[in-house]
Amino acid sequence: MKIIADTNTFISVALNEPEKDKIIRLTEGHDLIAPDVLPFEIGNALTAMMKKNALKKEEVALVWEVVQQIPVDLRHTDIKAALSIAVRYNIYAYDAYFLECADNLRSPLLTLDLGMQRVAREIGIAILE
Repeated sequence: MKIIADTNTFISVALNEPEKDKIIRLTEGHDLIAPDVLPFEIGNALTAMMKKNALKKEEVALVWEVVQQIPVDLRHTDIKAALSIAVRYNIYAYDAYFLECADNLRSPLLTLDLGMQRVAREIGIAILE
């Protein structure tokens, strides 16, 4: 099965957060897919965590290296279609990129973001829980 994985799932696994085991269990043996903006969003998330003192400066590159070990198939982002979703549901474009990818591939979405889960359900995207 192809699973669209949100940025927060990669970060959770790389940082050994409490959700890590559940994420691994849900995705084991399946193909992870994400829009091609994923590396940029991960970089932004890591520096945001650093700015909030949730991550030390010297940890940013180390966490990036851990994330790079997670196999994921990056797919082209249809920005126009994603923007349509963002406008319709009043959400950030970055969230809409993942929703558009899941909708386009007719694949379930794995995200820790409850708001994104709500919009996914409205669109008709299955959520892995």
